[in-house]
Amino acid sequence: MLLPAKAEVARDLSRYRAWERVMLASPADPAVRDRFEDSGYALCALMGKRCAREAADAAERYLRSGPVPYLREERREAPLLRGRRTAGRRGPPGGHRSPAGR
Repeated sequence: MLLPAKAEVARDLSRYRAWERVMLASPADPAVRDRFEDSGYALCALMGKRCAREAADAAERYLRSGPVPYLREERREAPLLRGRRTAGRRGPPGGHRSPAGR
């Protein structure tokens, strides 16, 4: 897994946190909301996460530790996510076919 430069992570995390504060101060402003969401999206893309809050947490962990401890921690969390997938073949239970699938 490729990891971004710490300086870039720190910059994007700082930008996200700044827009988060502005967003909390004026939640009804659509321009502020757009900038906040854009900063969250950039952080998600940088950290490889789907949620801005998860990306911010991952960025903080990455900045606190080094690349190796961060990757170890990410690998420990990965089996939890893999366990949620269902095993076995896909399709209706019992081998039943729909009339459309003749």
